[in-house]
Amino acid sequence: MKGFRTLATSDSESSVPAYLVLEDGSVHRGESMGARVDGHGEVVFNTSMTGYQEVLTDPSYAGQLVTLTYPLVGNYGINPQDFESARIRVAGFIVREHCDQPSHGRSDRTLDEYLKSQGIPGICGVDTRAITRRLRDRGVMMGLLTTGSPEAAAARLAEMPRYEDQDLVRTVTAADRYRWSLEGPQPAAAQSAEGGEARRRILVTDVGLKYNILRLLQARGCEVIAVPAETSAEDMLAMNPSGILLSPGPGDPQLLDYVVGNVRQILGRVPVMGICLGHQLVARALGADTFKLKFGHRGGNHPVQDLATGRVYITAQNHGFAVDPDTLPPGLEVSHINLNDGTVEGTRHRDMPLFTIQYHSEASPGPRDNEYIFDEFLGMVKEFNH
Repeated sequence: MKGFRTLATSDSESSVPAYLVLEDGSVHRGESMGARVDGHGEVVFNTSMTGYQEVLTDPSYAGQLVTLTYPLVGNYGINPQDFESARIRVAGFIVREHCDQPSHGRSDRTLDEYLKSQGIPGICGVDTRAITRRLRDRGVMMGLLTTGSPEAAAARLAEMPRYEDQDLVRTVTAADRYRWSLEGPQPAAAQSAEGGEARRRILVTDVGLKYNILRLLQARGCEVIAVPAETSAEDMLAMNPSGILLSPGPGDPQLLDYVVGNVRQILGRVPVMGICLGHQLVARALGADTFKLKFGHRGGNHPVQDLATGRVYITAQNHGFAVDPDTLPPGLEVSHINLNDGTVEGTRHRDMPLFTIQYHSEASPGPRDNEYIFDEFLGMVKEFNH
């Protein structure tokens, strides 16, 4: 493509043309990277300058084709330490320039090799600026990554399911509960999870959690247990938690009534913190509405103001839905707002031990400015259980 220099993928001698076909009829030609299979999903963009490994493994990106606005990707490879879940979660990866010769002491494979190993397609050599501008102007839209005929792909795309019609939480939640340790996820047997005197026991409902939430809670001296999305309120409370954290995750919260019902039953009975999708689930459990944003917030540079102090924080975000402030029930107040578009970025309840944030206090990729939120949560837990 004129004006672009695409670094060779690991099998450049057999490079294959690839196409990103959008539902508005536009076709973006590039070169195949990763697995040579079709990838279908909602096309979104992320403005972070680093952290592609964390983006790939973030469950909140399930069902999406992710475009990175930063032009060079893959230059520090893939390492065993920075995964945010057990596997790649994106449906496909869209980059301008891919590097197949990473330079980093922890790297054990290339980005291309990692995508191939898990059957995830990618495309490089495309004008990611043009794709991003299209999404900002027209809103996120469905797309198909293919190495086949773009005309045939356009016809197939019209018949494929839409992002907002799919319950993606069921595709990313844990099959069983588990305890987090320094070595990662460990089986949580019923006896060890429910019996005996424990440190602060924090349950994390896995509607698409990132491992860094568990790392940060454990680093603060907590016993951390992740539970599947469908775990009943009765079962969660039977585990005698000191607090419950509702995790981030993918998709439309209006499809998650089976989670919302359980959230409604735990509110007021144990301290609760919600992050991103967890924030939206709390709002819905208390009667508020949510709506879809035009192109969402995804990246590591979103300014959020704490209304209590006036302080502005730079936050990491990844969401396509937001809480409607005009529908908040009595007692639930807006605590943070997004300074770019005025949307709700946090709530706090006047009477219950409950607060939520729309942004990602666990970051990963950064910035790490907002990890203090976990200290606030554990302070609320300590006060409630005093």
